[in-house]
Amino acid sequence: MISEKDLKKVIEQVLLELGAAGGSEACSISEKAAEQVLDIEEGLPDITAVDLKKQVLVPTPEDLEGLLKMKETTPARIGVWRAGPRYKTETLLRFRADHAVAMDAVFSDVSEAFLQEMNLISIKTKCRNKDEYLTRPDLGRKFEEEALDVIRKNCVKNPQVQIYVSDGLSSTAVEANIRDILPAIQQGLEGYGIKMGTPFFVKYGRVPAMDVISETLEADVTCVLIGERPGLATGESMSAYMAYKATVNMPEARRTVVSNIHKGGTPAVEAGAHIAHILKLMLDKKASGLDLKL
Repeated sequence: MISEKDLKKVIEQVLLELGAAGGSEACSISEKAAEQVLDIEEGLPDITAVDLKKQVLVPTPEDLEGLLKMKETTPARIGVWRAGPRYKTETLLRFRADHAVAMDAVFSDVSEAFLQEMNLISIKTKCRNKDEYLTRPDLGRKFEEEALDVIRKNCVKNPQVQIYVSDGLSSTAVEANIRDILPAIQQGLEGYGIKMGTPFFVKYGRVPAMDVISETLEADVTCVLIGERPGLATGESMSAYMAYKATVNMPEARRTVVSNIHKGGTPAVEAGAHIAHILKLMLDKKASGLDLKL
């Protein structure tokens, strides 16, 4: 949806053109129209706030209770009804709104204010920008030496567990979950008597970047909390990838993952406690991935 700031810019441009063409009268009429447009924009309901599992668009369903029970079991959009062979306008608008949320999750950046709030130093991979991150996954696994020097200087060396945060494919997921999940993991590890390294943030990171981090800091276990590729169900889902003694070019089968971390899946606090338990098992068993029997 166009922002109010952008909308005002468009209206101002139209007013200038109308003013030049029709004088003060045209300008006055256009100003009133602009005010009406802004009033409408501010008064529009947020259709993404509607709980799809409780929304029934089918007129007079044969079994309303059965339909609602079925909707509770899946994030799929069932029972949306139709207008002839087409989606209803409300359904189509919700599709587009949720797609916009997913796009925002991918193309937005984690704010500097958030990183400061969480006290996370920031480094980035070899990707220069978001476009390169999306088109060159290989660069999202590598770092310039200067970036690695930052964590060598600021992070604990040889930690039992090294946890870091990465935007991945959803910056929204980072800001939605890290406030809860990071303290939960830390508290869990402290309860087990496990020493955690210095958490930090990696911009434009892919999962295998954790292997470089592991080798650089010589961590026993490395865990990255990374934004998942968003879909129409949510743009806030996060995963935790963990590995024992991770090394560059190791098989993917050596990774353990906890996924679907978000308010509609596994809540961040609950996931944090579960992840702490898995990290302890990795240290105890000296294994991860398929070699770790959970």
